[in-house]
Amino acid sequence: MNNPINLFTIGFTQKSAEKFFETLIQAKVKRVIDTRLNNISQLAGFAKKADLEYFLQKIGKIDYVHLLDLAPTQDILDEYKKKKGDWKIYEQKFLKLISDRKIEKKVSPELLDSACLLCSEAKPHYCHRRLVAEYLNDRWGNVKVFHL
Repeated sequence: MNNPINLFTIGFTQKSAEKFFETLIQAKVKRVIDTRLNNISQLAGFAKKADLEYFLQKIGKIDYVHLLDLAPTQDILDEYKKKKGDWKIYEQKFLKLISDRKIEKKVSPELLDSACLLCSEAKPHYCHRRLVAEYLNDRWGNVKVFHL
């Protein structure tokens, strides 16, 4: 069996910049993998793509990667967020999407080891980053997930 992959997840809402960056550093995260569809118009200034990439490197020597293959489509996102859709339907559609995209073949275990999946949701319960982590563990069988 392959060595376990330590995969972290984090959301930036309801966190100060200090709390966000300190949490990543304390967890010894090597790279943040942005799983947001829209990463330039978020409310938190430190979480905008260019700023985030700069701060991660400057504050924690943490790499930044944006992977759209791990993000929902605009249609799936709008149906859930704007139209107050049902989480179960969102979950089914998103899991079908990442399965169709074959994300387990597009991302390498090496890229994900000691990496942290980022999105905006404060908690992982109703968030696609948790679904990505669980999906990859189902496919690879060696992913240890830590929600920060």
